[in-house]
Amino acid sequence: MDPRGGDEINLIEKGKNYGWPVVSQGKEYSREQAVGVKHQAGMQEPVQVYIPSIAPSDLLFYRGTSVLLLKDKLITGAMKLRHLNVVSIQNNLSRSEKRYLLNLNQRIRALAQAPDGRLFVATDHGIIYQIHQK
Repeated sequence: MDPRGGDEINLIEKGKNYGWPVVSQGKEYSREQAVGVKHQAGMQEPVQVYIPSIAPSDLLFYRGTSVLLLKDKLITGAMKLRHLNVVSIQNNLSRSEKRYLLNLNQRIRALAQAPDGRLFVATDHGIIYQIHQK
């Protein structure tokens, strides 16, 4: 079972150890006890940690050109906090994070990038939005 909170973004590299379940930023569901330790020598540190959890859904690295604002960024839906979460990563570090579509007040369930670069977002309300650049 996953921990409560402490969702991570890791850049996976062959042969590296990312620590689970020895290293975790989360806590047990049934009590406030930590799951493992927060850091340990020899274990890779995450690029981004979410405390409290945003309850991420899909994760997509956007490579399209339809929405230049999002090009080469990691995008995930946030089911708990109800937004589209966008993270810029440079040199294997999180450089910025922005939250979009907060005004929808809907859980972002799924993401898809069409072959032509169009970006689609689906919510728990069964609505599919196409994202456009202004």
